[in-house]
This record gives sequence, C-alpha cells and structure tokens, in this order.
Amino acid sequence: MRGLESRLNAVWYAGAPAPWVLRVLARIYAAGMAWRRPITAQRLPVPIIVVGNFTAGGTGKTPVIIALVDYLKAAGYTPGVVSRGYGRSGSGPISVVKNSQASVTGDEPLLIARRCEVQVRVDADRRRAAEFLIRAGCSVIVSDDGLQHQRLPRSLEIEIIDDARGYGNGLLLPAGPLRELPRKVDFRIRNGKGTDDADAYGMKLKPGFCRNLASDEVRALSDFAGSRVHALAGIGNPDRFFNMLRQSGIQIIEHAFPDHHRFVAADVPEGPVLMTEKDAVKVQAVGRQDLWSVAVDAVLSVAFYAQFNRRLSANGDPHA
Repeated sequence: MRGLESRLNAVWYAGAPAPWVLRVLARIYAAGMAWRRPITAQRLPVPIIVVGNFTAGGTGKTPVIIALVDYLKAAGYTPGVVSRGYGRSGSGPISVVKNSQASVTGDEPLLIARRCEVQVRVDADRRRAAEFLIRAGCSVIVSDDGLQHQRLPRSLEIEIIDDARGYGNGLLLPAGPLRELPRKVDFRIRNGKGTDDADAYGMKLKPGFCRNLASDEVRALSDFAGSRVHALAGIGNPDRFFNMLRQSGIQIIEHAFPDHHRFVAADVPEGPVLMTEKDAVKVQAVGRQDLWSVAVDAVLSVAFYAQFNRRLSANGDPHA
C-alpha cells in the first residue's frame, strides 16, 4: 500500500508522467463531479465552518481545526465538530468520547475529541451530524473536511493547502491529487508559509508536548534532543513529521505508513518511539513504557483571526 502511495506521489508531485489509465479514470471522475448537485442553499440556525482541502492527502487540516475550536471556546462559543470518520469500521452515526476506539470513530475525530474536549459527531451525512449537535446545544459547528459534501450548508469555507506541494500536477484524481478543481473559498491557509499575502494566510506547525502512551507523563520534545529514536507516522505527509523531529535535534529511524493506517503490534518497533497524535490513538501501549505521542499546534496570524471574526459576524454569529 505504501508503495502505491509512493508511486502516486511521484506522479502527483514529482513530475512523473501520469499513465494513460489514470488519465482515463480522471476523466470519468470529472464527469461524475460535473453531475453533482450544487451546495445546498438551506441554512442551519448556527454558523457552519467547513475546514478542508481540494487535494487528497495530508495538508495539516486537523491542527487547524483544533486551533479554531480552541479559539472559539475561548471566545465564549460552544463549538461542536462533525466528521465523516474516514477509515472507521462502522457506518452508523456515533458520538465520539475520550475513551472511544479509533476503529469505531476514525482516528481524526477521536484525536479532536481528546484534544479539544468538545462534542464530536461522526456521520457520513454531515448535515445530519450538524443538526444533532445543534440540538445538543452547540452554538457553532466546525466540519472536519467537507468542502465536497454538497448537502452540508456552510457559513465559511477554509481551505488548507501544503505550501511545498501546492496542487501538484493540477490534475483530478487519480491522475493528480485534486478532489475538485480549486475554486473560491472564504479563507485559504498555506501550511508551511511563514507570512500572510494577498493569496493566502500563512500557517506554521510547531511541536507541542510529548505524552507517554502508558503513564500519561508529559515531557518537552527538547528532552529527546541528541537521542536516537524510532519515528512512526501514518499520515498524509510523513516527511513533515520526520523533518520536525530532525529540526529538534533528534536522530530518527523513519517508519512511514499509509494515511489512516490501522496499527498492529508488529508495526511498532522495539526501543523508544515518537509518533504523531493521530497515530497514537490507534497504538496499544500494553507492556510498553517507551511510546510517546508528539503534539503539533497550528500557529495562525493575528490578521487571520481578526478577519475570521469579521466574517463569522457577517454570517450570522449570535455573539455579534
């Protein structure tokens, strides 16, 4: 599976020509996209903020969602998060709590529930999930992904794009990384760009605390500087995590897995291991004291939050 992902990345981002079969499939995909209904115009009684991307694979969406939810909580809102729960075993709607299993809820919804301590609802029908959370008392809804989910009304759309990868070769899936052709959104955020410009707001990911999976002990990432550890990442762009560890002065042995990989004991090497929070919710720590998750935090500009407040107020903010 990882080999297929590597071959696709070579086509999408490294200039390798797209095989004819992928181009044919991309035309079929484009035809299917053309038949979609437009995004529903029917509004819901609270603001709906959709955070997603036009490309497949990791762009840093989850840290942005966590940052926005924390910001909204601090501003006096009661935010709730809706998600499809990609990769989960079940199909019915479910509320996510701290002791949920990632195999049932999906890894990203469980991570958000644990980090943010807000209501998270998983449902393939995000509109139904949003309505559930509104009835439960949420005053604003943040959608984990969903730019392509036409049934979900939205007050604001936020696109996250990897500054280094961009839109790759600019082709639709599977010949390229695009889920849909880029279109106008309310906010565009470039992960890895240090400054704002007219096209997009900049965003950096900074390492946060490290948490031991068995004991819950918290340490600073700098405590691992100079040591040699295994680095485990099953995310859309593992190199981003590996590079962050190296920049922190840590010698690493890389272990890259496909995005949303379901881990078994044999996947986790012996010896000290640093892994992403998204992976940690799927790794069993039984009998291990040397497994650590590394938090990352999205750093967004003051200008972004100021404009975010203005646009939220203009789209039915009940706090305005």
